[in-house]
Amino acid sequence: MGGHTGVREHVVAERAELVGLLAGLDEEQWRTPSLCGGWTVRDVAAHLSLDTVTQARYARMFLRRPMPDAFNDHWVASQRDVPTDVLVAGLAESARSSWFTRYAPRIALADHVVHQQDIRRPLGLPRTIDPERLRLLLGRPDPFAFPFRFTRGLTFVATDLDWRHGSGPEVTGPGESLALAMVGRPIVLDELSGPGVPTLRARMA
Repeated sequence: MGGHTGVREHVVAERAELVGLLAGLDEEQWRTPSLCGGWTVRDVAAHLSLDTVTQARYARMFLRRPMPDAFNDHWVASQRDVPTDVLVAGLAESARSSWFTRYAPRIALADHVVHQQDIRRPLGLPRTIDPERLRLLLGRPDPFAFPFRFTRGLTFVATDLDWRHGSGPEVTGPGESLALAMVGRPIVLDELSGPGVPTLRARMA
């Protein structure tokens, strides 16, 4: 796969995996705290449902709340009365039609992969991420998570992929763990090794 078309296909495949996961959850699992501070599994799904709104509506909402955290929290709160089956159906139906996937596929991919792991890890439902998809994510983590806060001055080296990036003390581990570390998920720190890990740990404290 190459270019934006290839990335978009990865987003569609990732969305399909997410929909399959969410469709099988029970009420207790929907209420489980995710890796996103303050958000449940349901809240993460609601956040991803932003992908279902039109570009014009998204722009109007963002103009009212231009700070990303406030924007996301407001949207999640506004969706708390939406039935979970409606959330899942919307995510399934918009996989290919989403303007965000068309125009910003790398950001959409990063958002989807990390948030699916934010759901899966607390639920104890691991998966194997497509290696090319994981490589795309490692090469460009979600900019709205401000990864430079965690990655600057460090070298990240994957143990299960031929991939390394950065300069400075090394942080070594599985690609999925590195991807979550780059966006500040402390749950993966014990899965990493190398002289750069203490620095990374301090930055997440």
